[in-house]
Amino acid sequence: MGRIKKGVESELPHMEWVVGEISQVQENSSGHCYIELVEYRQSDKAVVAKARAVIWDSEYRMIKPFFYSLTGSSIKAGMNVLVKVKVTYSVIYGLTLVVYDIDPSYTVGELELRRQQTIAKLQQDGCMDMNSQLQLAVLPCRLAVVSSATAAGYRDFMNHLKGNEYGIGFKTTLFNAVMQGDEAPGSIIAAMEQIAQRQEEYDAAVIIRGGGAVMDLVCFDDYELALNIAQFPLPVIVGVGHDHDYHVSDMVAHTSVKTPTAVADFLVENFLQENQKLTRLYQRSLLTLHRKVSTEIEQVTKKQSRIRLAVTEQILKRKLALEVIEKRIENADPAKKLGKGYAIVAVGGEMATVKDIREGAEVRLVMGDGSVDFVVGKVLN
Repeated sequence: MGRIKKGVESELPHMEWVVGEISQVQENSSGHCYIELVEYRQSDKAVVAKARAVIWDSEYRMIKPFFYSLTGSSIKAGMNVLVKVKVTYSVIYGLTLVVYDIDPSYTVGELELRRQQTIAKLQQDGCMDMNSQLQLAVLPCRLAVVSSATAAGYRDFMNHLKGNEYGIGFKTTLFNAVMQGDEAPGSIIAAMEQIAQRQEEYDAAVIIRGGGAVMDLVCFDDYELALNIAQFPLPVIVGVGHDHDYHVSDMVAHTSVKTPTAVADFLVENFLQENQKLTRLYQRSLLTLHRKVSTEIEQVTKKQSRIRLAVTEQILKRKLALEVIEKRIENADPAKKLGKGYAIVAVGGEMATVKDIREGAEVRLVMGDGSVDFVVGKVLN
């Protein structure tokens, strides 16, 4: 065994940088950290290499906070890491890699590489803009919320939404889900499937989570989750993390805002904008109606004026005609004729002319100041 130890350590006397995925992590009470590194075959993800590694307390006290400061996460299973190791061999424990350093920039870079691969695959699938093409309800007030019931981000969202100063009412239904870690994508997808079965009850789906470490939010770059959001039958509004966070889930959602409270602000502001539109429409309609009524009144007034003028003209015409008739009647009055010295000859109470009078007939001569009765002695032609 000693010869094996000597052979191994003589062949690999220097420290080497090694890439692998952490499959197990264990911190013990002494401050040491024990990890298991694995390498997978790309074609079928089968394990092709595995090694035990240890970070002694003296190194771990420096590596742990430095790694967290750059990645926002502790060292955990599932991470791809670049570690600086020295190969050692123990006759009792066998081959062990002693870790002296971990490059956090590699882990962050690996996450970004996966993220870009996910984006490229979604673009290739033609899914990036699918959800954004859906029509968001004019006043989305029935909301299916995917979040964790115990999360601070969910509480902030609800307080901000329900307590809005304008008194706008929203109906929300929580679909509880794990919002970080390896289980998060599957849990969120399961919640979305429940919403899809009741989609007619909602105007939109809302996915919210407060800020956290980089590794806590990496689940929102998951391909399957992003694909589900892109193909979801309802508009999806995403508010995950802090102002500087932007994930693949944000890219494929109908609407992406920075934080859970910003989602609430967006929904309230949407109502206010629609209210302003309705107010402007009402004012325009009122102005149009006023103008139309004013025009109608003006036209009626003009018609009334024309009618009055026409009636006045007709009255004047009729008055003149009556005056003419009265004048004619006045001129035709026998009394007026008699007053001018004319007389009326009557025989038997009827007006008569010379041809109606015979000798010996009783004739009355009516004049302006009286009448005279006489007997005709002779008729002269």
